[in-house]
Amino acid sequence: MTAAASQTPVQLDTVAEATARLLDTIRGLDESAVTEPSLLPGWTRGHVLAHLARNADSLVNLLLWAHTGIEIPQYASAFLRDSDIEAGAPRPLAEQLADNEAAATRWLGLARSLSDTAWQAEVRTRQGRPIPATEVPWMRLQEVEIHHVDLNAGYHPSDWPPSFVARILPQAASDLIRLTADNPLEPFTLHATDTDFTAVIGRSPATNTITGSASSLAAWLLGRSPGSDLTGNLPALPAWK
Repeated sequence: MTAAASQTPVQLDTVAEATARLLDTIRGLDESAVTEPSLLPGWTRGHVLAHLARNADSLVNLLLWAHTGIEIPQYASAFLRDSDIEAGAPRPLAEQLADNEAAATRWLGLARSLSDTAWQAEVRTRQGRPIPATEVPWMRLQEVEIHHVDLNAGYHPSDWPPSFVARILPQAASDLIRLTADNPLEPFTLHATDTDFTAVIGRSPATNTITGSASSLAAWLLGRSPGSDLTGNLPALPAWK
């Protein structure tokens, strides 16, 4: 077994644990909660739930691609992806829960059955980025953890496990550098008060330092927080695409 593949079972257990927390939150909702706003502009909680289920199925497609060697796009088209979310959003809570339980079970069951060789196969994300299949569990974990917060149902960035924050924070900082490459922000330093994370956004030297917990910094960079719990002069961040 290769080094990358040997890490996959740990990632799958982590995804399973995050999914269990998400499903517990869904079970705690009442019927009217589905049509109430999420933290995502224009989306109800039902939209978030429909997206989570369809995302699991889209990542089943990538794992099937890795398993069979036959190209299966993550989504058939952007139009169908969006249509499925809109169609699924108004469903009753019981249907939303059953759909998410089934989709999560399909994804995890297939993931646990993949061979070492399949995990090393190259697939492509819906944006066309080539990745090894070993990256798919991380893709799913991001969807589960971040959209769990988006449900606006009592799960917050501070509830993210430290291991998730330790990976998502530097990734979010790197993504911000990429997004602002053509229109650089005034340089600033990110400093986590509860870990050893420090990063400079923009060209040094940076005279502005933004500090806060690692989870708060990540939530702000990901557009999931206005940054009111951070210190420093916060620039306007570009919208995520």
